[in-house]
Amino acid sequence: MHNPAEPRFSTNERKHSQQYLRELGGSIVIYMALLIPSLVYGPGMADGMAKTAALTVPVLGFFLMIWAIARQVQRMDEYQRSLTLESLSLAAAITAAITFTYGFLENAGYPRLSMFVVWGIMGSAWAITGLLRCWAAKR
Repeated sequence: MHNPAEPRFSTNERKHSQQYLRELGGSIVIYMALLIPSLVYGPGMADGMAKTAALTVPVLGFFLMIWAIARQVQRMDEYQRSLTLESLSLAAAITAAITFTYGFLENAGYPRLSMFVVWGIMGSAWAITGLLRCWAAKR
């Protein structure tokens, strides 16, 4: 159990966390800066390479998010890395189960869903799994 007299996180962990938030926050700002004009101007463009480029350019910001996450995972100790991997693995399995099941429901007449829904399910499952594991570890 955590001793309240001791700091919950080390100075190094706080430094890495702040660095991660700056890197991830900056990449999200870049993503949004690319996304908004893409959504405003891209759909109205004539079909072709320029339209395709305009509609996919926000992915550059997303790649920066991946880079920030990868750097944070590298900075984690083995225990944190293991917990993160386990939570992500569970989230992937939950996502597979939900999307696989919904695929059968589409055959029964349910509406087709956008691929964007898959990330929403995966991100939600990862967040919920991580929170539950964190809560369980504190008990």
